[in-house]
Amino acid sequence: MFVGAMKDNQTTGQLRLERVAHGYNEVAVLQELSLTVRPGELVVLVGPSGCGKTTLLNILSGFLTPSSGTVQTEGLVRTVYQQDGLFPWLTVRENIGMGLRAMKDKKRREQELQELLDLINLQSFQDHYPHQLSGGMRQRVELARVIAGDSDILLMDEPFSALDYQTRLRMRQELAFLLEKRPRTVVFVTHDIEEAVQLADRVLVLSPRPARISKELSIDSPRPRNPTDDAVVEAFKAILEELGLQIHR
Repeated sequence: MFVGAMKDNQTTGQLRLERVAHGYNEVAVLQELSLTVRPGELVVLVGPSGCGKTTLLNILSGFLTPSSGTVQTEGLVRTVYQQDGLFPWLTVRENIGMGLRAMKDKKRREQELQELLDLINLQSFQDHYPHQLSGGMRQRVELARVIAGDSDILLMDEPFSALDYQTRLRMRQELAFLLEKRPRTVVFVTHDIEEAVQLADRVLVLSPRPARISKELSIDSPRPRNPTDDAVVEAFKAILEELGLQIHR
């Protein structure tokens, strides 16, 4: 059962799943999964390919109704996918403006738009179209668009996986910076363990399907984090061990 968004000053941005299960054509994908994500928390989901991470994200977004269990979201949800959702016929400025279209005050909307362009450092590209931008630039525009307006919760499905390694590193820093300026609750799906431990307040490791949470790891270190930070390295090792991916010499 999906419980619609409920506004509450104390709980806006909270997500809660209780005993959620789901399957496709009698193939069990999620098994009795319970989870609470606190307002302003960044939770990253990792696990084997095909274990149900994207299915879980689709249930959290309301796109998919679970076979059993309860899903509760408190706040406005927006989703960011691996392939950016920019409109190719709109400029950078116009794409970001789509996230502000509910804002009726034109002066405030213009101020907000300019601030977002400043935050992603693309002022000089504001009149460019998506095909004129690099992959990293397009992803920055996508982040600015989803952070614009009144969203409380961001669901991110491997948003940086199509980028090269150096660009992914920069985008992690960009995301950390944007969330510091404009806090949101985030559930982030990735196959990249380094990415998970650089970004997360908590990493949840999912088991092979039918998925359950096999390990929960809190990372108490300020963002942005360097891949060589002690907390990042230790968390990386712990997740590798849980996934059975230790390197033995």
